[in-house]
Amino acid sequence: MIGELQGNLEGKTALVGGSTQGIGLATAILLAQAGANVILMSRNHEALENLFSELPTPFQQKHHFIVADFSRPEETQQKVKNYIQEKGNIHILVNNSGGPAPGPIIDAHSYQFIHAFEKHLITNHLLVQAVVEGMKKEGYGRIINIISTSVKEPLPNLGVSNTIRAAVANWAKTLANELGAFGITVNNVLPGATKTQRLESIILTKSQKTGIPVEEIKKEMKAEIPLRRFAFPEEVGYAVVFLASPFAAYINGINLPVDGGRTGSL
Repeated sequence: MIGELQGNLEGKTALVGGSTQGIGLATAILLAQAGANVILMSRNHEALENLFSELPTPFQQKHHFIVADFSRPEETQQKVKNYIQEKGNIHILVNNSGGPAPGPIIDAHSYQFIHAFEKHLITNHLLVQAVVEGMKKEGYGRIINIISTSVKEPLPNLGVSNTIRAAVANWAKTLANELGAFGITVNNVLPGATKTQRLESIILTKSQKTGIPVEEIKKEMKAEIPLRRFAFPEEVGYAVVFLASPFAAYINGINLPVDGGRTGSL
């Protein structure tokens, strides 16, 4: 697929949140392979410094990184504004960050909802506000939110995540309606069970609480997926790169599951 997209993002700049591991990192690498100048963003300075210089540069791109803590929305927004003022406009925004801790919703404290709301929806919103004028001037904008299949079907034992992810999905759909006239699309990618540190953490927590061996939990989870396996992070990244490309110019306001067919609803 990247062979078809290679060069289609040349001259475009992409900001990728949570890009030092998992889906974020895989997406950043694929965007760079497709020709984009990539800005990695996370709170881990050391990891960012190590990774950004290893990003592919098939079109002599210039990659950068921004150190930011998504639990501090205004500070994160200001850092992106500073980048734009110094380096230029951002054409592609990939909103991505680690999800809330698992657990039953009845046991959740109010601060967990507030923290997750700020980290995900508020930070996403302020980042869009930081980049949107540049997208309008360039006549090209792609806002892609990596969230969860829980926006279609709530997932067991992910109470806070189910709640906040649904809010992000509805925010994105509203935004898509408002920004479409400017050549800016807004879409959501919904990963299913993907081989990331977050999935390993969820499985381990469940194992510790239930006494069920980790491998048995994995086996049960895979049995619920028609493809009978977990996704690789790159498989989610491919969907993001497509939505970021000119080929997806008429796709707007959708939820795209990348889950091997696990979600029961259409």
